[in-house]
Amino acid sequence: MNTDNSNISRRRFVRDASLLAAGGALLAGALPASVAKPLADKKKPDKWKMRLSTSTIQFTKLPVEQACQRIADLGFEAVDIWSPHASCPHLDDVARRLGPDGLKALLKKCKLKLYAFSVYRGGYPKYAKLLGDSGGGVAIRGSGRGCKPSELTARMKAYIESLKPQVELAEKYDSYLAIENHGGSLLNTLDSFKAFVDTNKSDRLGIALAPYHLQRVKASIPDAIRACGKQLLFFYAWQAAKGTGQLPGIGPVDCVPWLKALKDINYKWFVNPFMHHQPAPDEMSAALKKSVAYLRKCYDKMNA
Repeated sequence: MNTDNSNISRRRFVRDASLLAAGGALLAGALPASVAKPLADKKKPDKWKMRLSTSTIQFTKLPVEQACQRIADLGFEAVDIWSPHASCPHLDDVARRLGPDGLKALLKKCKLKLYAFSVYRGGYPKYAKLLGDSGGGVAIRGSGRGCKPSELTARMKAYIESLKPQVELAEKYDSYLAIENHGGSLLNTLDSFKAFVDTNKSDRLGIALAPYHLQRVKASIPDAIRACGKQLLFFYAWQAAKGTGQLPGIGPVDCVPWLKALKDINYKWFVNPFMHHQPAPDEMSAALKKSVAYLRKCYDKMNA
């Protein structure tokens, strides 16, 4: 073995490696930042982030200002404001008294984002301009009556065609229209979700998914989430149970598979704990607090 030649070879290797590294750094510096940064620091993609909202109808008996403040104090990031379903006064009060500037000021004070207007009563056209002028968001409404499976494709095409004027309003006011599934409605089975997704070609139109109604027909919630895919615009964290048991963490459902499915479709909107027939405000606050803590535990468990 020639020791001198071996030493020379090692020195050449170190020199050549140093020149290669320096050249790579110079090349990265000469490239646009969007290209150079991945070359210099190739990172793993960010994990899916769960974001939480809830609906003002949970606090129907409170003025909209107090409802929003309670929602903010519970740790929610965004809010869904309800029109007069079950006598909820909030959206009509905003329209009549606050207007878009007043609503924006209220949300800024509470450090809340505007996520949605639920317009089951009154309809989207009545509130479209207000939603757009308030910053835009998702308007949620119900679908038409149900049909026989043999009629589903034709009925879904006709239904989505009938929504074109409202989709155009959503485009005009930089908002989105989400159709909720409901018992006995056109949108309430896995096949109906697939028909909707296959027929709908607008990125301004999508689905508001309510597990409560799907559980009553024994449909898989994770399968429904995946069937909606990118067209899922609103997700009610809501289970078929009595009282506050409708909320995650109080009722019996393990919500980890729900969150896993939302992660799988890279759901970009909010997870919205929800129930009907709300108790008094303090009891509602306590139930939502427990629900928020539970969902965060599910999220951590999913990512463990």
